[in-house]
Amino acid sequence: MAKSSRRKLVRDEQVEETRILYTSPSSPHGFLPVCGCRTAIFTASLLFFSLLFTFSEASRSISDSSPASSSPTNPSPSPLKAHHIHVDPNIVTLLIIFSALLTSLIVIMALFKCLGFRSKRKQNRVGNSSTAMEIFTSRETVEDNENKGENCVRKFSWDEIERLTNNFSKVIGSGGYSTVYLAQSPDSGHGFWAIKIHNGSERLNRVFKQELDILLRLGHQSIVKLLGYCDDREEGALVFEYVGNGNLQEKLQGEEQSILPWKNRMLIAYQIAQAIEYLHEKCALQIVHMDIKASNILLDGNLNSKLCDFGSAKMGFSSTVQPPSPARKKQFLMMGSPGYTDPHYIRTGIASKKSDVYSFGVLLLELVTGMEAFCLEKGQLLTSVVGPRLMDGGGIEEEVAGMVDERLGSAGGFDVEEARTVLSLAATCLRQSPTFRPSVTQILQTITDKISSIAFKLEDSHNKSLKSFT
Repeated sequence: MAKSSRRKLVRDEQVEETRILYTSPSSPHGFLPVCGCRTAIFTASLLFFSLLFTFSEASRSISDSSPASSSPTNPSPSPLKAHHIHVDPNIVTLLIIFSALLTSLIVIMALFKCLGFRSKRKQNRVGNSSTAMEIFTSRETVEDNENKGENCVRKFSWDEIERLTNNFSKVIGSGGYSTVYLAQSPDSGHGFWAIKIHNGSERLNRVFKQELDILLRLGHQSIVKLLGYCDDREEGALVFEYVGNGNLQEKLQGEEQSILPWKNRMLIAYQIAQAIEYLHEKCALQIVHMDIKASNILLDGNLNSKLCDFGSAKMGFSSTVQPPSPARKKQFLMMGSPGYTDPHYIRTGIASKKSDVYSFGVLLLELVTGMEAFCLEKGQLLTSVVGPRLMDGGGIEEEVAGMVDERLGSAGGFDVEEARTVLSLAATCLRQSPTFRPSVTQILQTITDKISSIAFKLEDSHNKSLKSFT
């Protein structure tokens, strides 16, 4: 009994599928559109030929009566014949042409209706199977994401932002257009968050949306991680992971007991180069950061670096982009920070990936010399102080040693050859013409090949990748 009921159910389902596949949504009678199509064509043909026959007969009668009317021997025509004689042949020709065009139009419309029905019927045949496959695939993707434990970027309300920051009680950073507050994570496993609040204005709200759009596309271990956002008000809020060991500028300009060792400096250079390469070459839309500097490099407890602050970033750039149009020059806002900004960008307004390369060259000089990119007290640029002593070859050993941060003597020393390599690399990054500057990929290759201080980190990364396969 159970088997027969199952068979009946399967048979009913097959009948229902057949009805769905061969019944158009616009007509409940299956093949009616096809039959209607043929009927329309047949009717149009009959109409055309009947009109053609009628008008041809009329034309014949006109041509027959014309000579008779011109002959003097014929009697006077009857009123009916006189009426036929005065019909203009041109009118008859125009009526025939019009009826032919009308008939052709009816036939074409009928053909289009038939073709549309057939294509729709094919789509219906594939529709059920494709929809089922899409549902299955989407469920599978959701399940995979849940199994991997991936964190999605969450949207917060403004009340939640106020509660997390304890009504914005503790400031941990500030810039020209934003303030960063410490926040208590509701999840005890994460501890603290950092919430960046953009100052409220129409232009800064556009900056916030642009930064949010870029951050939502990023995912790299050396780029600070976005956890959430709030766009309920004019003051936008971005919620980040908290990187609690300060920034690179604080470490380079810190006190003697907290001097950053040479090995960690080289590792920071390598990690930031990786982050920049990711932005330039590995994102779907290439990104130019436009504000690479020591204060935008956060350090964790193990002195691993994370690039932050994408408020000046531009998305969709290739190696070069066009300068702002004359209509926008009045609204053009120069990006970057003093001492780091590419002179070519300052002169022309043309931003590019090579602008980030220039800023990275200044960062390399800071890591080697321990000096600030721009000394506010003296009004001096680091590139102006060190630039004349830089040579692409790196200079002689004594000159290289004289340029290295003297405080490194009490922090484990440094490798002269590595210092020479980094100074030579900085010189190529700081070339005036962007065309002659290296790409970040080339920079990474040089660091990997010639800076042995980061070998321990490369080995750790290699071991982790091996473990992930086992």
